[in-house]
Amino acid sequence: NIQLANSWIGVNNQLIEKVLPNLKWEISIDEKLDLNLQGRYMMICNHQSWVDTTVNQYFGLTRMPLTRFFTKWELIFIPFVGQAFKILGFPMMKRHSKEQVAKNPELKHRDMLEARKACEQLLSQPFTLLNYLEGTRFTAEKQAKQQSPYQNLLKPKAGGLALALNILGDKIDALVDMTIVYPDGAPDYGDFWLGDVSRIAVDLRKIEIPDWVLGGNYEDDPIYRERFQQWVDQIWTEKDQLISQMKSKYYQ
Repeated sequence: NIQLANSWIGVNNQLIEKVLPNLKWEISIDEKLDLNLQGRYMMICNHQSWVDTTVNQYFGLTRMPLTRFFTKWELIFIPFVGQAFKILGFPMMKRHSKEQVAKNPELKHRDMLEARKACEQLLSQPFTLLNYLEGTRFTAEKQAKQQSPYQNLLKPKAGGLALALNILGDKIDALVDMTIVYPDGAPDYGDFWLGDVSRIAVDLRKIEIPDWVLGGNYEDDPIYRERFQQWVDQIWTEKDQLISQMKSKYYQ
C-alpha cells in the first residue's frame, strides 16, 4: 500500500517536472536534520494553499517516509477517499464535541484513548506525521479577524501537537519545521498546474524538544498547557521572522 502511494506521488512529481519545467525550487535544509526514508518524523508547517501538500510530497518522496496527517473518522464514509486514508495508515480521530463531553466527561477520556491508539499504529513502520498548526489556510481576512500578532501566520493551535508529542515524542527521530513561501503569492491548485507559479521556496529546520515537553498533560494541567503554548508561540515567532527574511530575498 505504501509502495502504491509512493508510486502515485512519483508519477505526480514526474508530471510536475514535465508539465512545469520552468518552476524553480529553492530548498534549504538545516544541517542538523539527518533525513532518511526509514526515519520517524513529526512535521509542522505553515498553511496557505492546497498546493502545500503537493509541495510536501514533492520534497519528501526521496527524503522522508510517506507524509500522513490526522483525519476525522467521519471521512471513512466518503467513497475512495476514506478507504485510501485507512489503507495508507492515516491516524483517524473520533472527537466528541464540547457539548457532548460536558454532558458525559467520560467521552474525553475515550477520545484520548482513541488518539493514542491512532498514533501508536504509526509505529509499525517509518512515518512523517504532518500538523498544520494554524488549523486552516492563511488569508489576510482570517489574520485580521483573529488579530494575529504575526505578519505572515495565523495563531498556532498547540493542542494537536501536544497530544502527538505526548504519545510519540520519545519515539521520533526529529521534530521538523517546514516553511513554504510562494514569492508570487499563494496559488490555488489550478494556478499551480497552469504554470502560473514560477518559484517555490522551502526551508526545513530541526526543532529541539525540551525534556519538560515530554510526558506533560496538556488537557488537564493548566500550568503545563500555558508553558507549552508559550513554547509553540516562540517557534511561531521565529518562523514568522524566517518567512519575512525569505520573502525579502525575492522582493529586493
